[in-house]
Amino acid sequence: MPESTTTARLVLTTAPSAEAADRLARTLVEEQLAACVTLVPSVQSVYRWQGAMESATETLLLLKTSVERLPALEARLLALHSYQTPEFLVLPVESGSRSYLDWLAASLRRA
Repeated sequence: MPESTTTARLVLTTAPSAEAADRLARTLVEEQLAACVTLVPSVQSVYRWQGAMESATETLLLLKTSVERLPALEARLLALHSYQTPEFLVLPVESGSRSYLDWLAASLRRA
């Protein structure tokens, strides 16, 4: 039965390459700021930057974390990221399996 009350959050960000995304993912999981990071390679982003239309091939990162870890996750991501203004979008998790949510919470606990 899915758990409908959760502090789990899904954070979206992008990186300029698969290698940069992997470095970010490994660091954020190692530091227990994200329980898991899923890398989606080769997404195409179209955006306006400093008044000009831009297009870039990037790697999308889906970071699974908790509401409690968001401030530290955002600060660390901003410190590590090569972009001047990296994407940091937080989506609430409406529900999920109890076992996955338990694993997520346990993965974020500091020893």
